[in-house]
Amino acid sequence: MLINIDYQDKRPIYEQVFEKLQNLIVKGVLTENDKIPSVRNMAIELSINPNTIQRAYQELEREGYIYTVKGRGNFVSGRQQWQSDKIGRCMSVLQDAAAELYHLGVDRDSIVSRIDERIEEEKK
Repeated sequence: MLINIDYQDKRPIYEQVFEKLQNLIVKGVLTENDKIPSVRNMAIELSINPNTIQRAYQELEREGYIYTVKGRGNFVSGRQQWQSDKIGRCMSVLQDAAAELYHLGVDRDSIVSRIDERIEEEKK
């Protein structure tokens, strides 16, 4: 698993684990029904407390990114489970950022141009 913890990051470790796994799911590295490592195995791999991993997994499940099968483990949910919620949250952040930029004097074309640039970067 390609997760690295940044101990200089001020965020709690469980948030970092959550974000890293969420990104792997969103980007399609982990796909529907893929099994993710057990809490114990992930804790050993990252050398952190299992309770920290459990908390990250609980957040992932609460937000619909993973589901648990008793006795079998944790698995990646289907995209439709979490995609619409994630899109809604992202659009809200984008709208708030665009409004703030506008009020700071940034013109519409500059805002749209920056968004287009970012999309082009992601395509690469």
